[in-house]
Amino acid sequence: MIRDFTSSTLATLLVTLDPPGLAPIFLALTQGMEGQERRQVALRACLIAFAILTFFALGGGEILSVLGISLPAFRIAGGMLLFWISFEMVFQARGERKAHAAQSALTIDRIRNVAAFPLAMPLLAGPGAITAAILLAGRANTDPRLLAILIALIGAVLVCCALVFLLAQRFARLLGVTGNIVLTRLLGVILAALAVQFVIDGTFAAMATSGVG
Repeated sequence: MIRDFTSSTLATLLVTLDPPGLAPIFLALTQGMEGQERRQVALRACLIAFAILTFFALGGGEILSVLGISLPAFRIAGGMLLFWISFEMVFQARGERKAHAAQSALTIDRIRNVAAFPLAMPLLAGPGAITAAILLAGRANTDPRLLAILIALIGAVLVCCALVFLLAQRFARLLGVTGNIVLTRLLGVILAALAVQFVIDGTFAAMATSGVG
């Protein structure tokens, strides 16, 4: 029982969070940051995501239900927010607005903001990962041992994400300035497509729940 739950939970979390798939997006979102700043973003994002997923694993589903918020609605909202971020990535809307002095003054705020949104949520602790945490907690069936394993595995997978993010800095140095700019534009388009897919999945899930179609 414990072995089956552990293996299935680990596989589910790895597939859902997809650490290697998030590495290029991490590079694009942290473009222009120094190595120390990127490390802060990576660690802060993973800690926030751990808190969010642990919260939902231990009872977030019931709280969302009480508030009248469905997971499809959560998915649609996340997709809309991601699309806004992708627009800024493609057109470099942020970087051109600020002078060098202003950028230095806002560095700490930028680190906190990028780590919380969109890295921690909805990219790491997104609708898919939250749904997985809720369903896996349901499989645990209030067994404290299985719930402890679930929380530990959430932490382990997020540690893997942090390591992947930190190793991504070497890739950024190889690309250089021009390569990073091109990568940012390209990943902005990919992120926009991912955002649209979030909205589509949420819409179909909402229609299926309501019995439409």
